[in-house]
Amino acid sequence: MQTSFTAERLRDPDIASSNQVLRSCVHCGICTATCPTFLLLGDELDSPRGRIYLIKDMLETGRPATEEVVRHIDRCLSCLSCMTTCPSGVNYMHLVDHARSYIEQTYQRPWHERILRAALGAVLPRPILFRVALRGARVVRPLAALIPASGHLGRRLRAMLELVPGGLPTPSGVERPQIHRAHGERRARVALLAGCAQQVLAPQINEATIRLLTRSGVEVVIAPGAGCCGALTHHMGQHAAAMRSARANIAAWSSEIAGEGLDGIVINASGCGTTVKDYGFLFRAEAEPWRGNAAKVSALACDISEFLVQLGYGPARERPGLTVAYHSACSLQHGQQVTTQPKALLQRAGFTVVEPAEPHICCGSAGTYNLLQPEIAGRLRERKLGNLRATHPDLIAAGNIGCITQLNGGGIPVVHTVELLDWMAGGPPPAVLA
Repeated sequence: MQTSFTAERLRDPDIASSNQVLRSCVHCGICTATCPTFLLLGDELDSPRGRIYLIKDMLETGRPATEEVVRHIDRCLSCLSCMTTCPSGVNYMHLVDHARSYIEQTYQRPWHERILRAALGAVLPRPILFRVALRGARVVRPLAALIPASGHLGRRLRAMLELVPGGLPTPSGVERPQIHRAHGERRARVALLAGCAQQVLAPQINEATIRLLTRSGVEVVIAPGAGCCGALTHHMGQHAAAMRSARANIAAWSSEIAGEGLDGIVINASGCGTTVKDYGFLFRAEAEPWRGNAAKVSALACDISEFLVQLGYGPARERPGLTVAYHSACSLQHGQQVTTQPKALLQRAGFTVVEPAEPHICCGSAGTYNLLQPEIAGRLRERKLGNLRATHPDLIAAGNIGCITQLNGGGIPVVHTVELLDWMAGGPPPAVLA
């Protein structure tokens, strides 16, 4: 694709990066075949190719974003299925992230949307605030039917209340800054990203991860100062907030690297993993030592399934006789290209693993997408659940808290992959199986 940015504009590192991405696109349209929104809506502008044209025009002219551009970019899930499909290697992720940041700088959203996005960006990355907000939402939830569903704001508020869990698990102490010592001889030392929303919604995921790793001879560090990875704000175009979160993590983990060292930075929420692995790109134009430290952090980052394969995971229990439908989170299969490891680990643990039809199509969670685009997210959820039910599983395993939350309530228990692996290696069974 030809572009016409001036030399002066190309001195901006974001414009320079987007220019390279745009020039790598050859207009083939193969991406449209695997795009969830194009699949549902049939609009070329709701496909990666259509959005690329919109972004190109917006960035080349330097004009403020228009309502049309914002509408179609907002509908993008950032599932990155198009990147897996693209034969030309177009890095759509970097392009659409730049577009979202540009939109937030140049477009005036309606007042209620500005408030909503600001609230999500402030609350979700902070576990204490998120827990308080959920408790308040549980009080309001019975009144959800009274909210008018005719407007976009009303539908969003209803969608938020529908996702509020009936009860909140007891907070866990494992995510506090500390060192979880390895059992027996230490084989490795890793930092664990404790996350933000996951601490509130499913603390058992971090508990299972720490049990499994320490039992396998791995020392697990919860580094002081580390927190939200920045993905939630990054994908809403809140660039400054995302960079603050990333900077805090880089500082915390760099201190550990300079101290006793780290053999990995383990992440058990794949949406977070995709972002942390991209820290090197996000800090490419920063001064040292930030640029170098960000690159080191990205190089050490790995999904829990990647690390367990390297570690040589093995079960300690008899085969459970259960069939597990593996749901491959988009951020894991498309964002990180981690596809075989989780299934291989589940099979090694003794489960019969099945995969649904259309495994490449998003479930509709996508960070805050199911809150901001509830109609599309709802259609994708039902499509995904239908495909999962068709495999007749005993339970569903996934590697991302967003997907687990989205698929819950569909009639089949949904657990994190690491919960099953921990159980088969000597840990307690997941609570949902009780």
